[in-house]
Amino acid sequence: MNIANEAFEAKIAADSFIEPRDEMPEAYRKTLIRQISQHAHSEYVGMLPEGNWITRAPSLKRKAVLLAKVQDEAGHGLYLYSAAETLGITRDQMLEQLHDGTAKYSSIFNYPTLTWADMGAIGWLVDGAAIMNQVPLCRTSYGPYARAMIRVCKEESFHQRQGFEAIMRLAQGTEVQKKMAQDALNRWWWPSLMMFGPPDDHSPNTEQSMRWKIKRFTNDELRQKFIDVTVEQAKFLGLTVPDPDLKWNEERGHYDYGVIDWNEFWNVVKGNGPCNRERLEMRRNAWDSGAWVREAALAHSQKRAARKEAQPQALAGATA
Repeated sequence: MNIANEAFEAKIAADSFIEPRDEMPEAYRKTLIRQISQHAHSEYVGMLPEGNWITRAPSLKRKAVLLAKVQDEAGHGLYLYSAAETLGITRDQMLEQLHDGTAKYSSIFNYPTLTWADMGAIGWLVDGAAIMNQVPLCRTSYGPYARAMIRVCKEESFHQRQGFEAIMRLAQGTEVQKKMAQDALNRWWWPSLMMFGPPDDHSPNTEQSMRWKIKRFTNDELRQKFIDVTVEQAKFLGLTVPDPDLKWNEERGHYDYGVIDWNEFWNVVKGNGPCNRERLEMRRNAWDSGAWVREAALAHSQKRAARKEAQPQALAGATA
């Protein structure tokens, strides 16, 4: 092991942050780029299923809440792309990887949002799963990523409470509204469990990420924590978790749960989910349609820089 790697391993062992200018193994850098960019892409694509309901929200209050949430997710993507850029990759490169399909994003965002109850279910379940995943990342070993996650987690926690409150209103409403809430839970439960990634014995990156302290808990550990918390919330709402094998295990102190359909998970990851093509096409179209905005902003920036550079020269000429 060379001196640079020894310094890196010593920082990892001491729970110190690795910073952008620190020496780091190339594999560590590439792992972080993959994980952080995937996280950023998930925020970016994740605006689409919710944005679909902004104009159809049932009240002005709900519309304002949803608008604010989508705006937050755009900001989360910005923080995360910025953190990834400190590792030597550009935002344009990351977006190109997203658009050509070589980079992935969370499989959950390839499912359709069929009713207003899905907005509550996404906040309650999807953002709830995201928080389970993301709170430990506030202590991840890479400094810029950890610091970005502090604000992201605060806002995601608010999103989860908003979603729970929305689904609770439906669950306590009319029979039609309660059925709508139950239907949303039925459709989003299993995809939410898949959000934590494949089981530990089939996850190619977990062991190394744990050793480097990029991750603090394994996929299965986080999935179990989510189930234990969320099942109790469903009971409070008077809703039924769609898993006939779900039961409390007194000996383990956790809920046992049914078999997840990992064939469905991998099918969605490979691009064959209900909305994969639709979501990517929308992102590509947004990128192409916004080209003139990026070009105008760049031209304006260059003009300002040119004026600033010319000012001292003009002042020197005037005083000569």
